Amino acid sequence: LTVAFSSAEGTLKPFKMKNPPNIILLVGEDSGRALSCYGDPDAQTPNLDRLASQGCRFDNAFSTAPVCSPSRATMVTGHYPWSLGTHHHRSKLVSPPQLFTHELRKAGYYVNWSSKTDFNFTPDTDFANTVDHKWMEDVEKGIFPKQPFFLFNNFAVTHESTMWADDEDRCVGCHRERVAKTHLLKPEERADPEKVHVPAYLPDTAEVRADIARFYDAQAIADIEIGRVLDALDRSEHRDNTIVIYLTDHGRGLPREKRWCYDAGLHLSLIIRAPGITTPGSIDKDMISWVDLAPTLLSLADVPIPDHYQGQVFLGPEAAPPRQYAFGGRDRMDEGFDHCRTARSRDYHYISNPFPEIPYSQRLWYFEIMGTVQVLRERAQSNSLEGTDRVFMEASKPAEELYDVYADPEMVHNLADDPKFASVKAELRQALERNQAQWGDLGKESERTLIERGIITDSLGKMHKHVKKLPPGQRIGVEETVVEMPN
Repeated sequence: LTVAFSSAEGTLKPFKMKNPPNIILLVGEDSGRALSCYGDPDAQTPNLDRLASQGCRFDNAFSTAPVCSPSRATMVTGHYPWSLGTHHHRSKLVSPPQLFTHELRKAGYYVNWSSKTDFNFTPDTDFANTVDHKWMEDVEKGIFPKQPFFLFNNFAVTHESTMWADDEDRCVGCHRERVAKTHLLKPEERADPEKVHVPAYLPDTAEVRADIARFYDAQAIADIEIGRVLDALDRSEHRDNTIVIYLTDHGRGLPREKRWCYDAGLHLSLIIRAPGITTPGSIDKDMISWVDLAPTLLSLADVPIPDHYQGQVFLGPEAAPPRQYAFGGRDRMDEGFDHCRTARSRDYHYISNPFPEIPYSQRLWYFEIMGTVQVLRERAQSNSLEGTDRVFMEASKPAEELYDVYADPEMVHNLADDPKFASVKAELRQALERNQAQWGDLGKESERTLIERGIITDSLGKMHKHVKKLPPGQRIGVEETVVEMPN
């Protein structure tokens, strides 16, 4: 197939696609849709914007979970996490499944998965040829595998911890990475805390603005590193036969984003440059779920798709008709139990909360470190939160939520009890019930039951140790934090 493709300089170059194609998958951790090409005015992402101009930007792409381990489990297995037992963050399957990388390797691909194997199971060692970061150094030197290749990297500099204050003595690697690499940014590329957008569900304070600005600095650093990979590929003979995919695992590490089932937690970036398949500068508005990633990658590589996959192909000659709905959910997050499920159409977002007595703002040791969270706690204690930033700190939550995606993108006006939207709520509730009936939902069973059934290992003792890291007044209780499903 001979096509014309837009190069980095904007010129057209005819070429002929080879089979099978190479694939590079780049993942931005805890990054949501914070890209300039998605209309975020605070983002400094010229390299990812360039990738979008050369390929396709997907506007309705969704994770199945607003936290990393179940989201990644979906990507690599082609299964909803609650159908496998990978829905708790974190738990571990007793019997790990095969990954799509196993299928690629059987078909002759070289696979390098350089980081982040927290899939809520330990994959078999043959899931990849190598598991180091050396491939990025190699490609910058013009060294590529001799066989068709699949290369993966997770850019962790944008992880939640990157927003912790620079004097935080509990900082971890991602935080240190941002501090160490800030010199890569020009002064005009640094985010100005005074100018960043503060979502309606957070109080507008100096502490909140500082956290958000630190995220945008980290995002700009990730973009520079991604640019190096793209530049190296573009200099090579492999450019026109390599599919490049950028996506994010879930929302930013802010309250009501990461860990929560709103648009900010589940509605994500997806950019694909697939020569001969995607049209430069195009925008696709079809509904896509991360459960569709594994079958789509295998289809693009012309590799047979296992019959047990639960997603569908969304790109290429084998693409299925667009899906109507994307489904998501959350369960235990570290030491905090909850159980929520979502159904999303192009226009509306529905959330089912079977445990409304559990508040949104459970106390989690890791979550409490961030300055934004501390401001929320202090203001809730002094009763000084007002309007939409107060909702997150309420003592309970509604059993159902419904949001108009276009009229209310930050999802702060719940329409679930509005009679005018009763039919929409019923439609999405029924779609969710059909999904659960089709694939099952192990989240309806207690974690203790799943342990006794031999599906997952017992990590509850470890979670109780997390609780002990909290001050005594913040420890376990339904109004604060629970580890297991309430009776």
